[in-house]
Amino acid sequence: MNIENKIIEAAQNAIEHLYGTRLEANKIPLQQTRKDQTGDYTLVVFGFGGFSKKKPEETAQELGTYLKDNEHFIIGFEVIKGFLNLLISDAVYIQFLEEHKNDAHFGRTVIDPKDKVVVEYSSPNTNKPLHLGHIRNNLLGYSVSEILKANGKNVKKVNLVNDRGIHICKSMLAWQKWGNGITPENSNTKGDKLVGNFYVLFDQKYKEEVAKLLSQGIEKEVAEKEAPLLKEAQHMLLKWEENDPETRTLWEKMNGWVYKGFDITYKSMGIDFDKIYYESETYLLGKDLVLDGLDKGILFKKENGSIWCDLSKEGLDEKLLMRADGTSVYMTQDLGTAQLRYEDFEPYKMIYVVGNEQNYHFDVLKRVLKNLGKPWYNCIEHLSYGMVELPEGKMKSREGTVVDADELMEEMYATAKATTEELGKTADFSSEDLDQLYRIVSLGALKYFILKVDPKKQMMFNPAESIDFNGNTGPFIQYTYARIKSILRKAGEQNSSFTYPEILDEKEKNVLKQLYNYPAIIKQAGDQYSPALIGNFVFDLVKSYNKFYQDIPILKEEDENKKQFRIRLSAFVANTIKQAMLLLGIDVPERM
Repeated sequence: MNIENKIIEAAQNAIEHLYGTRLEANKIPLQQTRKDQTGDYTLVVFGFGGFSKKKPEETAQELGTYLKDNEHFIIGFEVIKGFLNLLISDAVYIQFLEEHKNDAHFGRTVIDPKDKVVVEYSSPNTNKPLHLGHIRNNLLGYSVSEILKANGKNVKKVNLVNDRGIHICKSMLAWQKWGNGITPENSNTKGDKLVGNFYVLFDQKYKEEVAKLLSQGIEKEVAEKEAPLLKEAQHMLLKWEENDPETRTLWEKMNGWVYKGFDITYKSMGIDFDKIYYESETYLLGKDLVLDGLDKGILFKKENGSIWCDLSKEGLDEKLLMRADGTSVYMTQDLGTAQLRYEDFEPYKMIYVVGNEQNYHFDVLKRVLKNLGKPWYNCIEHLSYGMVELPEGKMKSREGTVVDADELMEEMYATAKATTEELGKTADFSSEDLDQLYRIVSLGALKYFILKVDPKKQMMFNPAESIDFNGNTGPFIQYTYARIKSILRKAGEQNSSFTYPEILDEKEKNVLKQLYNYPAIIKQAGDQYSPALIGNFVFDLVKSYNKFYQDIPILKEEDENKKQFRIRLSAFVANTIKQAMLLLGIDVPERM
């Protein structure tokens, strides 16, 4: 039984003894004591006046006295109005260390094969390389998946590649017109970047056509729809859907370039998937679902032949599910993908990691599935996250103003190298060791800076701030881990025959209290889909450890019992840092 449950059970007994009332455990408010007050846990007694018939301060005083006199693990208390702050015996935390010091999986729950969760993230388009916005998506999806695994979920990480549609046709058409046979191989260009360049080129040429039409006196809305280049792209999409051999061959070739590029970026980022879906393989199933819904009278067709779902009775509007020319929209393929994914895994939850600009889309998706009679519609959850911006503002793919993911990681590597060299502590590293260190530090800086922010919040990315070796950054945490590993190497083999101290220094106890909270933090992070909770935890743990390290001797401690205790405490901290950072997809170096 953990400390919280022991306190609640003790409070139940105390209330029953003093006031003749047996409260349910969930009726006893317990929280950690504020850092500016004395105590470890706080009972909130304001609601107990109904049966104690006394003021909150008097009730708290009576409960505190009874608990201190009757529970050996409660050694003191303090009353502040209706708050009863309880001081827990050091022996409880020492026993906690002894029980978990060698537990490599501390805080994690064994995975239940039946507890299936699907997490979709990345979801790139094949008309452009991955950029900074994709980085947040990928890091969130991967980390949330790992956190859910730590909570015992059988997680399947999936990716849906948007490999068809007007966007890829724009790149294809631009390559046909102005590519002159260029390939990734003969241009020494990464495939996804090459295709992305033609997407940008299409937009430039399209704007030139629109400007020409405007100069002829044609209204802007009409000019944008009637530009010849756009008409050609739309015609190419129709030919693709009709399985035109030439169009399909070009599509397969250019998408093949993109996939090779994506794979390089995913590997560099440390991201993987259990299954990859392709929109080109799911949109037909979505069409079947739409046509079936039309046959059953659930959906309706307008005069122009387009098919819609009427959600007006649910407070929304009519939603287009298939265009008049028979081509599909995003909602069509999402219906098909959801159906296929449910058939593949039968999960109790399908989590979509998608930016908050798609909140309405996923609300509609669930409602359409419900109307189509899919009983599992409610297992869909949208992990809606805020956009990433730079100091200079928003990014735009079609204008070529995005921050390329590969280039950003290369810049982070160069910054990590320069910063590490300034510290001058890697003189004995081989070139291979240095390369690995720079990659670990640069990726740690990037990932931690993004994941420490609550997913729901919009964020500003500042590369220079992220690589700082001081403050709330990945390198600061990594450096502390490496410092502890250095201590442990110097300590050598641990002495198994020692006696734990009876009384802890306050800083030792603070570290143990942080460690004790880790399992609860993992659960909370899983419930809220928030890697930021893990990030904040590990930063607080590192701060507590550094205060302990700076003020209390470890290897120079003359008392062998205290020395061995502190070595074990340090080892436990190091293991927890490593495991927590892995939940964020971040490695920690053994040396820095």
